[in-house]
Amino acid sequence: MIAIGIDLGGTNIKGALVKQGEGILEQLSIPTEADQGRDHVLDRVATLVHELSQKTDLDVQAVGIGVPGMVNRAGDVVSYPPNFPGWKEEPVPALLEERVHLPCFMGNDANLAALGCARFGVGLGYDDFIMITLGTGVGGGIIMDRHLYVGPHGSAAELGHIIINYHGPLSNSNTRGGIEAYLGQRFLSRFAADLIRQHPENPLQKYAPNDFEGLDPLALYEEAVRGNVLAIDILKQSGEKLGYAIVNYIHVLDIRTIIVSGGVARAGDYLLDPARDTARKYLMPPFRDGFEILYEPLSNEAAMLGAASLAMESCD
Repeated sequence: MIAIGIDLGGTNIKGALVKQGEGILEQLSIPTEADQGRDHVLDRVATLVHELSQKTDLDVQAVGIGVPGMVNRAGDVVSYPPNFPGWKEEPVPALLEERVHLPCFMGNDANLAALGCARFGVGLGYDDFIMITLGTGVGGGIIMDRHLYVGPHGSAAELGHIIINYHGPLSNSNTRGGIEAYLGQRFLSRFAADLIRQHPENPLQKYAPNDFEGLDPLALYEEAVRGNVLAIDILKQSGEKLGYAIVNYIHVLDIRTIIVSGGVARAGDYLLDPARDTARKYLMPPFRDGFEILYEPLSNEAAMLGAASLAMESCD
């Protein structure tokens, strides 16, 4: 079966032609132009679907689309997706079907990244895992018995809003101290910026001399590899916060395999080893058996693969 997977972002729309059991055959990306409204954006998605369809002689049978924001359990409405001005409760699959004349299916983008990981990534050999996506914000997905768990209302796995410190920093959560406030890229960069300013002689200064809050976490990794003690400490502190959040996830769900992806996760074991150590320290002893943290390198491809997988499995 061939399907098209779409990852709808506020800046770019990414799409992939995906073959079941094989993976991505072709992929394209175009600017979203979100400021021009819902109908314009969906026209852009339809254009991308058409262009991808032209790249194969095989029949495309369905389209899956991953969107930011909360999707209802039926998968037919997304509510007030962030970074899409004017969008309210939008029946995206129905509107897209009118444009592409194919069955269309929708899910939350972070949830679908977990599904892509389960079908094509490091999660392939696991029946159950929790995926944490460390990007601009913090999202995630839950795989149970090889299926995506979305909860009774469709909005499960808002992992970035787990609160680890009620007096902590602000993020997009409704209160202070959500894990996103420590590990979302812009919030991590803000934390790093405060420490870098206290050490003007540190080589980290060269990566963002005019705007430390735009610091790419990859720069922290590169400096950590060079032995930069400040970079190592920033990642260690962030990893410890991730470990506290993981304790909460495991104690609630009894799923011991954690898969981490996204731009911030490129810091690798400088971030993940402190998370492992913290989680092992604070997990109740029975939950430590089988506990592991893995890194998913698929990055943005996971969401497209998951969107296509949703479409293919919904058509079966």
